[in-house]
Amino acid sequence: MITKNILNSSEYSFLKTDEHLKKNIILLGLAGSYSYGTNNDESDIDVRGITLNRKSDLIGLTEYEQYVDTNTDTTIYAFNKIIKLLLSCNPNTIELLGLRKEHYLYLNNIGEGLINNKTLFLSKRAVQSFGGYANAQLRRLENALARDSYPQADKEQHIFNSVKNTMYRFNSAYNSFDKGQLNIYIDTAVNPELDTEIFIDANLKHYPLRDYNGMLSEMTNVVKDYDKRGKRNNKKDDKHLNKHAMHLIRLFMMAIDILEKWEINTYRENEHNMLMDIRNGKYQNSDHTFNSAFYDILSEYEKSFQYAANNTSLPDEPDMNNVQEYVMSVNERVIRNEI
Repeated sequence: MITKNILNSSEYSFLKTDEHLKKNIILLGLAGSYSYGTNNDESDIDVRGITLNRKSDLIGLTEYEQYVDTNTDTTIYAFNKIIKLLLSCNPNTIELLGLRKEHYLYLNNIGEGLINNKTLFLSKRAVQSFGGYANAQLRRLENALARDSYPQADKEQHIFNSVKNTMYRFNSAYNSFDKGQLNIYIDTAVNPELDTEIFIDANLKHYPLRDYNGMLSEMTNVVKDYDKRGKRNNKKDDKHLNKHAMHLIRLFMMAIDILEKWEINTYRENEHNMLMDIRNGKYQNSDHTFNSAFYDILSEYEKSFQYAANNTSLPDEPDMNNVQEYVMSVNERVIRNEI
């Protein structure tokens, strides 16, 4: 078990010597596999943290965003920067507010205050952020496999999901633009070699060509990624493939908790066995692809995520007035030298 005593080792001496850290740190916690409960004997120790901006950062000319120590896999975010990341429900940072108590290696009263205010940062933005991360994870996973063994109908559905996610930044509802409409859907294939394929209906007026080309290019790249054929990337060994698959499912688990329960549960105690089965290769075939049982699990979580996204009671956007008040209450104490 990893304890806060590791911070006393010489490897972490920068915590006590760097001017931006020292007494300015409000939170340090385990990240990665140890924080999810999916660590094994080969897992590295990752640490994430938060440090207050200094007075000169707030009302002077200095700027500070984060401290990175590659030797210990430690990243410590400045307070103002992590607030912005939390507002977007960034999966890599929002999980810091939902660690198990014993996984916080250091936590002062300001850090506790941030955790107690975590619902300030929960909104429907989680649909895009977690959905985007999950789809990127799936694409990385599939790019490393021999896709011609992957069922075509299932592949079309995953392409569809990724394209929808890509379109989100152009249109939060996927089909309604102020200058027209775009609608994508799966239907009977025109290509005689396919059963189904993705179609798009477009009705755009006076739409900037640069924006259209950018949007079309991104969607085309998603399809191209899935249409690649060939053997998996040998650089991605089975351990990495299974780890990608595990994190894909874990992202959906966290997102569903946020959307349905307004909860950030980083440690996946109830699903531990299933996640470890995925990581340990239970769902991998002898040819290194994943079996139908894994894709059944993935499909169920995709459906649950979509249902949660459609029915969540989270606000569309964070209440920026409340966030502003909270941030100012902390930073004012820094300016007044009360911290």
